[in-house]
Amino acid sequence: MPYTTLIVLFIILLSAVHALVIPPRRTTIQRHTRGKAGLLEDLSSISPNLLSNASGTGDFLVIPRVQVTPTSVLTRSSAPIPNTLTSINEATPTHKSSNNPAAPFPSAPPFTTTPKASKPLMSTSPVDNSLQKYVVAHHMVGNTYPYTLNDWADDIRLAHASGIDGFALNCGIDDWSAARVADAYEAAKQSNLDFKLFISLDMTSFPCQSPDDACRLREFIKPYLDHPNQLRYDSRAFVSTFAGETCTFGQASVQEGWKSQFVQQNDLQGKIYFVPAFFIDPAEFGGFSEVMNGDFNWNSGWPIELTTSFAHNLVASLSDGTGAATVNKIPSIFQLSNAILGSTFRSLTSAIPALAPVLNEFIKSTETDDEHVKALEALHTNIQARDDRAMKPMYMGAVSPWFFTQYGKDSFDKNWIYFSDHHLYVKRWESIISNRDQFDIIQILTWNDYGESHYIGPVKGSQPNSEAWVNGFDHTGWLELTRYYATAYKTGIFPAIEKDKIFMWSRPHPSQAKADDPVGQPENFELSQDVVWVVVMTTGPSTVILSTSSDAAASQQIQVPLGVSKLSVPITPGGIMKGIIQREGETIVELAPSPEAFTFQGSPASYNFNAFVASAIAN
Repeated sequence: MPYTTLIVLFIILLSAVHALVIPPRRTTIQRHTRGKAGLLEDLSSISPNLLSNASGTGDFLVIPRVQVTPTSVLTRSSAPIPNTLTSINEATPTHKSSNNPAAPFPSAPPFTTTPKASKPLMSTSPVDNSLQKYVVAHHMVGNTYPYTLNDWADDIRLAHASGIDGFALNCGIDDWSAARVADAYEAAKQSNLDFKLFISLDMTSFPCQSPDDACRLREFIKPYLDHPNQLRYDSRAFVSTFAGETCTFGQASVQEGWKSQFVQQNDLQGKIYFVPAFFIDPAEFGGFSEVMNGDFNWNSGWPIELTTSFAHNLVASLSDGTGAATVNKIPSIFQLSNAILGSTFRSLTSAIPALAPVLNEFIKSTETDDEHVKALEALHTNIQARDDRAMKPMYMGAVSPWFFTQYGKDSFDKNWIYFSDHHLYVKRWESIISNRDQFDIIQILTWNDYGESHYIGPVKGSQPNSEAWVNGFDHTGWLELTRYYATAYKTGIFPAIEKDKIFMWSRPHPSQAKADDPVGQPENFELSQDVVWVVVMTTGPSTVILSTSSDAAASQQIQVPLGVSKLSVPITPGGIMKGIIQREGETIVELAPSPEAFTFQGSPASYNFNAFVASAIAN
């Protein structure tokens, strides 16, 4: 089964090109609009021929990673981000335990890489510094019913300390939400911090079929147009949405509805900078030239095309070449298919060194960003003519650390994961920084969306019936990672690593575990690996000791250089997580959550694909 899982993980990426429907979208709790893609295929039906060359066992593998290191030892380095990424000597364990037959990775020879030129980290064109780059976090007002002014103040201080410049306030139809928004703006004002806010209208909650519906939206945002903490872009109040691509407000078309009833109404015309998250084909942006000032690409936060829904096509697509024409048009999948066809079917072991870096590049792909930015060119000329400004349309990209939601059919009928393994959060940030000129604002998804498990803030307020998979699963360990990468994105300079830090996260049970859970296993669960994901930030060359067992002899030792290293270690039922950074024989920092806080459960009572996140910083 571990070999089947590995093959599916790599090969299923290719089968995603057969998807001819829009991928599942994030939906809010207030209203469920997502269609079901059908039952998952039984992966046990995959041809055994695909497994014929799989052999060997192993229990530890450090996948080759592209290493990004800071360039100075100052508090904030004065050196620019280097023009090229350089790979590092691959960290390999100095000890390999043999008592873990269920490890998910086959054995492989140690990897070594040599420094080589890679994609430029910053473009060679001059950076337009006329507008500040921002990092904001999506804040679900719908989860703040019990919030007081002090709760908002605490969130603002913590977010600001974590490199976040503001909140996108996701607002829905709840009659009490206006009071919470007012508190948020007041708390930001009282904070004396340069912390910005803007309204994100949740159009899966607000009705939008009549002119009165549009009037309600305008009245919601008007009190904050001139607020001192309102995010302003091109001297106008920034306004966004989640969805809204079907709203007509009683007009003949969606475009006419948003134009005549919202952005060009007398009380808003010339006062707002409108950047919605419309779930439409980017080729349609040109039709919204009198509506949009830019685009928020919500789905760019995850590789949402990586699903198991099209697993049944993998044999045909690889054996008879039916998917070749489509594959050749998508660079990341083309690279992956070449690696698969070139070596996987001859020897799985020999294929791993080729597949691992290709998968790494696939996860870091910015092809969806490129597509959206290119499509925004259709707005450029019309925006200038409309607003008499030379501003180009702005692009807001997304970054997210995780995704899991589990609501049954008697509730919101949301039960799936998006692929979040392989250090997704860190790699997405690195891709954004590598293409920094392309992104005007980055929105973190999210601060507090507990229902979809991608929160980075503390668990507080009111949960949307997500306690079963959220309680006990703190994510604030990701905030320090956020601060590091957000700073690099905004300044173009990686902050110096002054203290050694270690971050670890994992799901609480095997992906193939069975539970007496009426909701059932989430869609795409087969893509998850039984692994503890690790990121270390080190102030110098160090030894990292990782363990998922109380048996010290089973620990793994990895030599890492100065900078950021991404590691992983398999975990089996009964496992724990423990990480140590040592230098010159001295323990610099140790991370060891108690078994009560985290133990990898072999027989869970219910399915939970949320992440338990822990971190430690040297004194």
